[in-house]
Amino acid sequence: MPALPTTLVGSYPKPLWLNALSRGLKFHESRKRAKLLKEAYDDAVTIVVRELEELGIDIPTDGKVRRDPGIEYLAKKVDGFKFYGPVRIWGNHYAMKPAIIDKLRYVGPIVVDEYLYLRKVARARVVKVTITGPTTVADWSFNEYYKSREELIFDLAKIINAELKKLEEAGALYVQIDEPSLLVKPEEVELGIEAINEAVRGLNIKVGIHVCYSDYSLLKPYFDELRVTQLTLEFASRGFKDLEVLKGLDKELGLGVIDVHSSRVEDPLTIARAIRKVMEYVRPECIYVNPDCGMRFLPRDIARRKLESMIRGVKIVREELKKSGLESIEFRVRDSCP
Repeated sequence: MPALPTTLVGSYPKPLWLNALSRGLKFHESRKRAKLLKEAYDDAVTIVVRELEELGIDIPTDGKVRRDPGIEYLAKKVDGFKFYGPVRIWGNHYAMKPAIIDKLRYVGPIVVDEYLYLRKVARARVVKVTITGPTTVADWSFNEYYKSREELIFDLAKIINAELKKLEEAGALYVQIDEPSLLVKPEEVELGIEAINEAVRGLNIKVGIHVCYSDYSLLKPYFDELRVTQLTLEFASRGFKDLEVLKGLDKELGLGVIDVHSSRVEDPLTIARAIRKVMEYVRPECIYVNPDCGMRFLPRDIARRKLESMIRGVKIVREELKKSGLESIEFRVRDSCP
């Protein structure tokens, strides 16, 4: 891998025609609609992957263009969930929030097909696939069955573990577990860490976890306990404050340098300065560079320009690292760095 590999946290703005097509097919016969939507989603993924690769992203995702906000994609493929209707999640954005009405059971692949198509169309050797973590799935559902939150979260961890093993069997090299809820309840952080470790048990691939908009000091005591390769953390939106929490980090860092809640396009020089500052705490061979979070809600032209700036900022620092002899890094799967 090149030094400071670039990637996305996950989502990228969908082509506008995809949303319009989805609405237009609403009243089609279900099998015909499913066939047309699959072709449309395949085309949209191909477009997004090509756009990311042309920009210079080293490790593309599929932009999560097949998914709506929330965890509908997962709940539809796990026994024990039921949908009542959409709920407001942020601003004027809504998602289908499922209810848990029975014991949750893994019945088959959840995102393996997404990975296989991404792998098929991407030119990059390594691609990234994402899945929502157990604590966040629990928080984003109505629990109408489990008496114990611990039992719920660990059942979800076992389901995610089964899916990650299917992804590894399919050839996936890099998976990210999205856990924005991990630090929301300080009294449950230890439970969340244990659940992540259960979710990654028995794997031999790179697994990162993504955490954002929370108090990272709650995570720091568990750096050594987490059995993941990488922590992907949001820093741009907080003005690159709290960097001292990274002191002593023994894992890779996915460094968030793009504020996804602002339409302002970052200056590449500012991004380069931020990377240099982080290198005071984390060795450069342990740093990946990405936006803070998913870019789904940004206008597509703004998202593209932000990524252009991110890549230009990374190239500035790469040239500096090249002079000191660092041009490439190892692709790690172990849970420590270096």
